[in-house]
Amino acid sequence: MKVFFDTNILVYAAVQSDNRHAVARRLLAGGGSISVQVLNEFANVAHRKLNMRWADIRSALRAIRASLPALPITVAINELATALAEQHKFAFYDALIVASALEAKCTTLYSEDMNHGMTIRQSLTIINPFLPPGP
Repeated sequence: MKVFFDTNILVYAAVQSDNRHAVARRLLAGGGSISVQVLNEFANVAHRKLNMRWADIRSALRAIRASLPALPITVAINELATALAEQHKFAFYDALIVASALEAKCTTLYSEDMNHGMTIRQSLTIINPFLPPGP
């Protein structure tokens, strides 16, 4: 299983007081991919919502990049995202993440913000890893 991480997984891994921290850290330890967009969103959330200092954000970004390959946002990903946003009614920035995951040939996208269990193009399934286990 090849996985892709949405920004919220990185954010929860950075916040030890969050009850989702342990799950996020375990998922990241298993490896996967991200996009440069995810790095950008992490930096924004870390500064604006977590009140992290820029030096700490730079350090966190270096650590993330050292363990997770970050795909660039290309014109092809932009075009695919536009089609996905139209077809599935995704918010555009969510569609960019889905398009990046598809481009990376991932089979699982971990995200708390998208439709759990949804399969895109018969190859990528969105999983919310913070939901309680089913029966």
